[in-house]
Amino acid sequence: MTREYQSSHQSTCRPALLCFSHLRWNFVYQRPQHLLSRAQRTYDVYFMEEPVFSGELECPVLERVVTPDGVQVLTPLLPRSSEPRANDVQRRLLDQFTDALQSPPQILWYYTPAALEFSRHVTADVCVFDCMDELSAFRGASPKLCEQERELLTRADLLLVGGRSLFEAKKALHRDAHLLPSSVDVAHFSRARARRSRTSGARVPNLGFFGVIDERMDLDLLDRVAAMRPDWQLNMIGPVVKIDPEGLPKRSNIVWAGACAYGDLPDRLASWDLGIMPFAMNEATRFISPTKTPEFLAAGLPVVSTPVRDVVEPYGAAGIVAVAASAEDFVARAAELLATPLEPWLSTVDEFLATTSWDKTWNAVSRHISRLERRAMLEAPATFRPGRSHA
Repeated sequence: MTREYQSSHQSTCRPALLCFSHLRWNFVYQRPQHLLSRAQRTYDVYFMEEPVFSGELECPVLERVVTPDGVQVLTPLLPRSSEPRANDVQRRLLDQFTDALQSPPQILWYYTPAALEFSRHVTADVCVFDCMDELSAFRGASPKLCEQERELLTRADLLLVGGRSLFEAKKALHRDAHLLPSSVDVAHFSRARARRSRTSGARVPNLGFFGVIDERMDLDLLDRVAAMRPDWQLNMIGPVVKIDPEGLPKRSNIVWAGACAYGDLPDRLASWDLGIMPFAMNEATRFISPTKTPEFLAAGLPVVSTPVRDVVEPYGAAGIVAVAASAEDFVARAAELLATPLEPWLSTVDEFLATTSWDKTWNAVSRHISRLERRAMLEAPATFRPGRSHA
């Protein structure tokens, strides 16, 4: 990636898509990265992250990093002293940035309603709210978030929802709401199948999880599973956030491996025998739709999960993911899967995966945006900012 500090910026003639995200581009590679990397094929995509505060800075700066896909990641670097007025400072940085563009952004794309505090004055032809999670249920969520979401729902032209249960809760709140479940890069994760060891002989079964490790993880269940089966190794890959790392279960057969680059995941999964998703059943997981479910499947790994609603339906109902509510049942289902041949399960999995891809998901998004762009052109042809064919 190339890195520079924003002073002036000359845009190309392509339309601009400006995204506001609570997730950092380099945190974990998931829905925003998959969709916006594909959007970059049509738009100049700018991805504005939450600010980074530093006691060493004297003046605020908008850092710009260009990813290999061409997405431009904007990070406000703010002096620690400016934290109480961070929204005002971000608004000024945002205005300086948009003023340097050849024309205003054609699309505003929100992952967090909190960004309205410094961006509500920015206008565009199309405003998209891509709702991945019920952020107000997460630990440390701002008490203003529900009010901010209500405002964003009135401003957004399009509401995309990343999971079935969350869609059921949100669809009545917006006139143009669409269920758009996260997908999977099958080619990427299927590399794990080709690299999986075919050696025979007894060895320790490897079970694993990858993703963010936070308040959504059932650490007690994980600890009990490890205690019940000391002959299994449990590999936990991912950053630990919002919970005390000292509170993680400490057993010889639990490996806390830390973060892993998205590109390295297939190599890690190639050595595993089973995927596990030991999510806690709490308010934070009420509406989650884990993107790792189809990623495990693409890697050729059977999966055991706690009864998260968006895992039970469709994966549990289709018989391609085992669901277990207790540690005892979790162990029993895992042992059963470890002893079961992969065929014909893999054939069923591949039929399921053939129905989805991130390209198909982005194409669906693009059709919705094109429809709204055509509407904007018809409603206000004098101010519409054309950037591509609307035939």
